[in-house]
Amino acid sequence: MNLKEANELFRRAIIKAYFEPQLLKMDYRRSSSKHPTISDDGLTVDSNLHLYFDVSTGNDYPDGDEWFSVEYIFPHHVKLPDNLKGPDYFTTLSLPDGKHHWRHRELVRFKYGKAKKLEESLEFLDKKYKELSKGLRDSGILNQLD
Repeated sequence: MNLKEANELFRRAIIKAYFEPQLLKMDYRRSSSKHPTISDDGLTVDSNLHLYFDVSTGNDYPDGDEWFSVEYIFPHHVKLPDNLKGPDYFTTLSLPDGKHHWRHRELVRFKYGKAKKLEESLEFLDKKYKELSKGLRDSGILNQLD
């Protein structure tokens, strides 16, 4: 097994054994929305914003067993207000049909050398989800959805 395969396997294991079960205990549920490039299921609280774990980005790095990326997806082809666009909030995710979804990516470091930071990472995931959801709600964009 090479480094890339080992890191992906480790990331997937930590997500399935710790992060997903903990998020499910925190009122998250399986998402019915499919990510255009990530085959694993996502999680959601409000069915508007969906969280996906990206286990392949950066898995060829020597420290790839210490972090993963997450994507928060707002799966609607709508125009967002300017205050919700940019690296702190949402950027576009192009789809093959010419449409787009909105996404926010974060790097989550759950381990620093031998020190595990699982609880802190879990709190960060949830806090970012709530922040992005609040931004969508406060903008009024959810009222424009079908």
